[in-house]
Amino acid sequence: MARYFDVHPHDPQPRAIAQVVAMLRDDALVAYPTDSCYALGTRMGNTHGTDRIRAVRDLDAKHHFTLMCADFSQMGQLVRIDNHAFRAIKASTPGPYTFILPATAEVPRRLAHPKKKTVGIRIPENRVVQAILRELGEPLLSSTLLLPDREEPLTDGWEIKETLDHLVDAVVDAGECGTEPTTVVDWSEREPVVVREGAGPVERFL
Repeated sequence: MARYFDVHPHDPQPRAIAQVVAMLRDDALVAYPTDSCYALGTRMGNTHGTDRIRAVRDLDAKHHFTLMCADFSQMGQLVRIDNHAFRAIKASTPGPYTFILPATAEVPRRLAHPKKKTVGIRIPENRVVQAILRELGEPLLSSTLLLPDREEPLTDGWEIKETLDHLVDAVVDAGECGTEPTTVVDWSEREPVVVREGAGPVERFL
């Protein structure tokens, strides 16, 4: 049965955040809010994390996982960014964007795309996930909480708890955070390609 944490969206309680992070350090799978809908997250070093997320979402091996980062310096350790991409991505973060970029050796092979050797990367603006990331001190392996039989992501924390009670270890409820996923920009080649238009404006990438 999943533990349920009712967390203030703008001033998350330190004790609750510490408890969530303690579970993540024990390789828990957690449902948590972001600035563009709820997501599933686990510690990047959790060797079974990808399998559990794939099982919940019914994903294939080609799915691009996202590494949720606290800031740009943490992001820079995980992906290779040229000067042109650096300026545009820096100007867009934190915010509702996922960037697909070539992974560095810091990223476990199981998390990168099997052929392209790329990974999704993101710096969220949401205060709850930022508090979790700061306390954890490392990125979160994440994927949007969109179930295979749903057209939109789950948005209500208690509904997530009831639906995924035996599939996740904890649910962090900070209220509604929308249903629109991130804008995804593939910058694995020289020029950016908008893969999905979502919550973030795309004009600077066209």
